[in-house]
Amino acid sequence: MTSLGIPVETAQLANGLRVVVSPDRSAPVVLVGVYYRIGFRLEPEGRSGFAHLFEHMMFQGSEHAGKMMHIRLVNASGGVLNGSTAYDYTNYFEAVPSNALDRVLWLEADRMRALNVTEENLRNQRDVVKEEVRINVLNRPYGGFPWLDLPPVAYRRWPNAHNFYGDFEDLDAASIGDVREFFRTYYTPRNAALVVIGDVEPKEAFSLVERHFAPIPAGPEPPHADVDEPPPGEERRGVVEEKFGNLGGIAVGYYAPERRTDDWYAFALADRVLHGGRAGRVYRELVLEQQLAVDAEGGIHYDSGDLLDYCGPMLMTTRILHRPDIPAAKLLAALDQVTGELCEKGPEADELEQVKAKMKSDYYSALDGGGSIPRFGRMHYLACFSLFDGEPALLNTILDRFTDISPGRVREAAARYILPNNRAIVERRPVAKRGEQ
Repeated sequence: MTSLGIPVETAQLANGLRVVVSPDRSAPVVLVGVYYRIGFRLEPEGRSGFAHLFEHMMFQGSEHAGKMMHIRLVNASGGVLNGSTAYDYTNYFEAVPSNALDRVLWLEADRMRALNVTEENLRNQRDVVKEEVRINVLNRPYGGFPWLDLPPVAYRRWPNAHNFYGDFEDLDAASIGDVREFFRTYYTPRNAALVVIGDVEPKEAFSLVERHFAPIPAGPEPPHADVDEPPPGEERRGVVEEKFGNLGGIAVGYYAPERRTDDWYAFALADRVLHGGRAGRVYRELVLEQQLAVDAEGGIHYDSGDLLDYCGPMLMTTRILHRPDIPAAKLLAALDQVTGELCEKGPEADELEQVKAKMKSDYYSALDGGGSIPRFGRMHYLACFSLFDGEPALLNTILDRFTDISPGRVREAAARYILPNNRAIVERRPVAKRGEQ
């Protein structure tokens, strides 16, 4: 087994907090990431939107750092910070000069221990979340397509199928007691992983983490949402109105194999053959060659994350936008022809080697970058591998299992999962405007 050689040191505090440190002296900067094992599909039934609401609540102050102080102190240190909510985690991160590490760890520990949950904070952040939904989904062309449209059609279990942004009724019904209970249940050391990477000595980092986080009680073992989703055994379909855009849309999602199984590695390569950007077969055939689609893209965990940062049932999704004069059925038939050829013949050997090389290149780029924050991807994957697998060092070896997969093995995996009875289809149909026929 080969290794990238990125240093990874781990520890676990008595309260259950998993700690990962990866020193990197290339710049006098450190990144701190705190990942909680609570995301969209892990929130309790009847509490839709709570995971995302809490992402906002965590910036409203804690016992010793009042409202906006966390943000002001990080910015005053010359750093940046943010947070996000995904299927299986909610994260918070800071990138600061290395001499501000102690300050950042103190801030993160204070809000893990004693978030300031008040009626006022709940009320204003609930309104902020609802406005975000209006801007990003309800009043935006193709808002939520397909990441909010496809799951309710594809899945039958509430954790996987509900409105991840949150139904307004659920958000409005939330009491201050509900919110405090959510915090006590999920925002605990035993339900979190903390990553520190950058210009720091591991011994110093572990010492600081111990000082700030060890006194926090472990908290209860959080309930685990039942996210198991049996294969559909049928094709499932749905239609969503598009109120603003003029293009038609179609999203097709196939149930993917369980993460990190033999089939998953082979299927992930089949996914990249189909959805490798402009070089992928779907874009090349439907957009460039046949000119049926205006745009076509997709992948496993599209477009909420990537191949490595989820843990549970997932779809390989193809998202297509097309002219309204071209029927969705014609697009689907053309897509079926592309996927059918892969299932029948598999990828060419040279084509598969190019896909593997591109996958490796993309992974290396993610480790070094990740948006505007250098090394963000490294921090992110260390946290995910720690939280989901208990193996943060997978960061160095995860690519190995892709190396020796043959074209025949890719074909077998594609043929096993790219089937009509293993998919869901959602059409996004433009609503006729006034004066149109």
